[in-house]
Amino acid sequence: MSERLDIVPAQLRVIVVRRPKYACRACEDVVVQAPAPARLIEGGLPTEATVAQVLVSKYADHLPLYRQAQIYARQGINLDRFTLADWVGRAAWHLRPVHERLLGKLKSSPKLFADETTVPVLDPGRGKTKTGQLWAYAHDDRPWQGADPPGVAYVYAPDRKAERPIAHLAGFTGILQVDGYGGYRVLADKSGVTLAFCWAHVRRRFYELAAAGPAPIASEALRRIAELYKIEDAIRGRSANERRAMRQDKCRAIVADLEPWLREKLGLISQTKRADLLADSGLRNQEFSRRNGEDRDEQGLHRPLSGRAFRRAKTTSGDCTGFGGRAGRHPLR
Repeated sequence: MSERLDIVPAQLRVIVVRRPKYACRACEDVVVQAPAPARLIEGGLPTEATVAQVLVSKYADHLPLYRQAQIYARQGINLDRFTLADWVGRAAWHLRPVHERLLGKLKSSPKLFADETTVPVLDPGRGKTKTGQLWAYAHDDRPWQGADPPGVAYVYAPDRKAERPIAHLAGFTGILQVDGYGGYRVLADKSGVTLAFCWAHVRRRFYELAAAGPAPIASEALRRIAELYKIEDAIRGRSANERRAMRQDKCRAIVADLEPWLREKLGLISQTKRADLLADSGLRNQEFSRRNGEDRDEQGLHRPLSGRAFRRAKTTSGDCTGFGGRAGRHPLR
């Protein structure tokens, strides 16, 4: 006996619904007909399965709508790209309760990752795109033996004003791990949110300086930050109490030495570079100590889940149709 892998290509079919009318010969003006079955898109062509296929292809398989239109055309089905975009927008409207529930569930968590990135948005009438903002709020306890499943909710906004995360995270009072964007500080001032800052954001500017040429201060800073990551690697998967004890025992000392050393070295460089490093490294108020995470049990040094989520979103938004036109008015992008 032998086995071979075979595939049955997807088949498109037309579902015909017949609704005969019945009349009573002994009665006057009495005609009975079964009601038409409800449709996801009222008066539209696609079944629920067809719309689901378009959504999965676009958002899970990263197939832009124009490519999907080409695939259907090869099978003799002419579907305009804007028709597909309309289906996506209408499906997004129906999925609003799911999106709201997901975001609400995430906001009930004691800790979240937050990040934002630019996205191209269709600008009808101008023949080009404009720049919007896509926000991601994520939760992932897997590296810390958490029982909750990971989750991420995307929220679109036309700009990057501080009022956006304030509105998105209304009701959230836990720990929010973020980069150096100033809007998050406004959020913390106006709510019960505690900010935990991202070491990857601190490290990035030092890495850029070291990669550009000889930079002994930046190289030494990178070496010290690498020690923190080694400790995190060693405690990943351990209990919350073990992680907290290890951070207080080893991380606190590294950060305590790093801050005064860095402030001293910043006096040796130009005022412009000093301002940039101060802005990006978080040497303000108590931010630097909060980056250490000595008072948190399950928050890592950076936000890996939100970064991966944006890489998926960037791939998905290649044709911009999910961010503009009819679909652009719906919360699920």
